Amino acid sequence: MTSIKDYSNEIKKLATAISQADAILIGAGSGLSTSAGFTYSGKRFEENFKDFINKYHFPDMYSGGFYPFPSLEEFWGYWSRNIYINRYQDTKYPVYEELYQLIKDKNYFVITTNVDHCFQKAGFSKERLFYTQGDYGLFQCSTPCHNKTYDNEDIIKEMIRQQTYLRIPTSLIPKCPICGKPMTTNLRIDDTFVQDEGWYKAQERYQSFLNQNKKKRILFLELGVGSNTPIIIKYPFWKYTMENPNAIYACLNFNEAVAPREIKDQSICINEDIRKILSQLSK
Repeated sequence: MTSIKDYSNEIKKLATAISQADAILIGAGSGLSTSAGFTYSGKRFEENFKDFINKYHFPDMYSGGFYPFPSLEEFWGYWSRNIYINRYQDTKYPVYEELYQLIKDKNYFVITTNVDHCFQKAGFSKERLFYTQGDYGLFQCSTPCHNKTYDNEDIIKEMIRQQTYLRIPTSLIPKCPICGKPMTTNLRIDDTFVQDEGWYKAQERYQSFLNQNKKKRILFLELGVGSNTPIIIKYPFWKYTMENPNAIYACLNFNEAVAPREIKDQSICINEDIRKILSQLSK
């Protein structure tokens, strides 16, 4: 495995690219939050979901999210805990904070498939963020009967306080204020995902940022994006780099950093833990 020292030249190139860029478009995937300590398996999962593991034997938080629980009380017993630790607790490592310090004075924008709100907690402006896949901090109607989302912090924390034996009290099951049907998480898992007014405004700001900077010295900084949804960030970043000779594409991903040969001379690929790379850049 290549050490961080072997990437010293690439890290210097990236530092220069950040410094000289007229604009920086950050594309972030789950690998960025994993580097910050938001792991969905292993010790963190076992410590927080021991009772669910003993009963249902699912291997990680992601699998648990798709489990067909026998009741809404148990569904929300699991999901309230999942949302609480991944949305309302802080990350173990200050990866997002270090990233913010690096680019806060630049002309930047962020597009992300992450739903854990880490960017805003680290100081990134809400007006410069596009959460394409939803937000753990929002509920929506499960039907859905209307295109609106609802903040869930208070009810989630109440579910945590009152749950026993893997369940929440029936009285805490969230119901749609319009049709009365159960609420659910605002996560893109099927065609019932609600894209509310805020989602469309963020999409417009993202497109506007692209249009305003498409011919400038723009750095497409891809962080921890895997192969599950490459059409949202990875493939567009490759395309935009090919179309702009002034652009630079940087891919930071633990053992998954690649770029097409067509943009080889415009690319910086670092196959290392993002936390280590950002720490070196900060120095």
